[in-house]
Amino acid sequence: MIESTPGTVTDYNPATGAAVAELNLTDLGGLPERMAQARAAQRQWAARSFKERARHLRLMRDYIVDRAEDLARTVSESNGKTRVDALATEVLPCALACNWYGKHAGRLLSPKSRAAGHLLFANKRTTVEHLPLGVVGIISPWNYPLSIPFGEVAMALMAGNAVLLKVAAATPAVGRAIERIVAAGELPDGLFQHVVGSGSKVATAFFENGIDKLFFTGSVPAGKTLMAQAAQTLTPVSLELGGNDPMIVLADADLERATNGAAWAGYQNAGQSCGGVERIYVEEPVYDDFVALLARKTRALRHGPTTDEISVDVGSLTTEGQLRTVQQHLEDALAKGARIEAQSQAVGDVEQGFFFPATLLTGVNDTMLTVCEETFGPIIAVEKVANAEQAIEKANRSNLALTSSIWTTDTKKGRALAARLETGVTTVNDHLYTHGLSEAPWGGWKESGIGRTHGPEGLLEMTNAKVINWDLLPAKRNLWWYPFDQATYRGLLNALRFAFPKGPVQWLGASLKLTPFLLRKMFSKWKTD
Repeated sequence: MIESTPGTVTDYNPATGAAVAELNLTDLGGLPERMAQARAAQRQWAARSFKERARHLRLMRDYIVDRAEDLARTVSESNGKTRVDALATEVLPCALACNWYGKHAGRLLSPKSRAAGHLLFANKRTTVEHLPLGVVGIISPWNYPLSIPFGEVAMALMAGNAVLLKVAAATPAVGRAIERIVAAGELPDGLFQHVVGSGSKVATAFFENGIDKLFFTGSVPAGKTLMAQAAQTLTPVSLELGGNDPMIVLADADLERATNGAAWAGYQNAGQSCGGVERIYVEEPVYDDFVALLARKTRALRHGPTTDEISVDVGSLTTEGQLRTVQQHLEDALAKGARIEAQSQAVGDVEQGFFFPATLLTGVNDTMLTVCEETFGPIIAVEKVANAEQAIEKANRSNLALTSSIWTTDTKKGRALAARLETGVTTVNDHLYTHGLSEAPWGGWKESGIGRTHGPEGLLEMTNAKVINWDLLPAKRNLWWYPFDQATYRGLLNALRFAFPKGPVQWLGASLKLTPFLLRKMFSKWKTD
C-alpha cells in the first residue's frame, strides 16, 4: 500500500509502474457504525429465501460476464499477471461461483433431519440447521485479488451473512472492482462493505468490533498472528496460508502432458500461486527426458508486460518485496550447487516492472530455500528420485501441505499414491486448478492453514450449526429425570441391558422390566406428597 496523499492510497501497475487508481483509506474510527449498519442489513438479508439470495448472485454473474474484459484488465494492471491469466483464473471462477452457490446453497444448508441413535430415543426428533454467522470479515491476498475474495463473498452471502472485505494493500483497485460487481447484485445497503487500509490495523479493528468470523488468506506468520489475536475473544478463523507443492512424475507418465502441466502450474501467475508446483520429483528412468522437454518449453515462454500488441505468457511479480525473495532463493540455490537448465525470454520493456524469468533448476537438494520454503515465484526445482516411495517421503517432509500431484498413465496407481500424500488436495495428471472448482473444498494441512473454503464444506464454514430437538409424544418426564429412587436406578440398568444385551434372553428380560417402568416414568405425574 502506497499512500500518495493523506487519507488515500494509490494502486500502481507492477509491470509498468504506472498509477492504476487512487482510493480513499477507510476511517477505522467509523467501524462501529459500519458494523451496526452491516448487522441491521444482515437481519433483513437472513430473512430472505435461498431462492431470493440466488437471484442477487445471478445479477452479479451477469455483470461479471458482460464486463469480463474490463475485469481482466483491472486485475492485470493491479496485480501484474497477464490478461489471459486474469480471465482464466480470476474472472471465470467468479462467474462459476455465483452459479454454483446460487444453485446449491439452499439444498446444502437447509434443515436436515437426524435419525435417533437408538430405540431408547424413539420419542425424540432432531433437526440440524445451519444459520448465518452474522457479519464475516474477509482479508484477502494480492496473488488472486479477485477470485479468492469474491468466492468467499458469494459463499457468505448465500449463507445469509453480511460481509466486510479488506483486499490486499497491493491491489486496492480490484477491491473497487468487487464493489461494482456486488453493487450490480442490488443488495440491501450496508450488507457488503469494502474496507481500505493496512491489513494488521483492519484485522485488529475487526476483532475489537466483534466480527463473527474472519477468513484470511496470506502468509504463515501473518496467519499465526491473527490466530493469536482471535484467541483473545475466541473469534473463529479460517486460514489459508500457502504451500510448497510437490509434483511426482512416475516412469510411466505421459511426459508431454506432464511437462505441459509443470510449466503451467509452476510459472503461471509468475509462480505466485499457493497451489502452484514448486518441487518436482521424477523417477530416474524418465528424468533426463522430462528435464530436456521441460527445458525446451521453458525457453519457449515469454515474460513481459501485457499490451494490446504483445502477447506474453508470464507477467510481473506483484510486489518488489516478492521479487527480492525470489532472487534470494535463486542465489541461495546456485550457491549450493543448483544449475539453471532454462529460462524464459523477455519480451517488451521489462526494466520498469518486477519481472523474473521462468526458471528451471536442477541439481537441487533439501538444504536450498527454494526446496524447503515457499518461493512464490516462477522457479521450478526438479530432483531425480529412485522410485515413488522416495518421492512420497520427500514430498511429505514439508511443513506446508496445500496441494500435490501424481503423474502416471495408471490412474488406479495414481489414486492409491495420492491418498498417501499429506496435502489437502492431490490431483492425478493435473495441478493448480482445483481452487477454481466451486464444488470442491479448498484448504490444506499442517501450516497451510485451518478450515476450508469452497464446496459444501466452505458453505458450512459460513454458518453456525444449530440443533433443534423435540418429543414426538407429550411425555411428562424423561427416563433420567427426578425423582431418583431405586426404581429409576433399576430402570437405567435395564435400559443399558436392553440397548446392549449379551443375548436374546437378557434382552427379553430387560425389555419386560423396562417397558412398564418407562410408561410410568414418562406418562405419570410426579407425586411429591
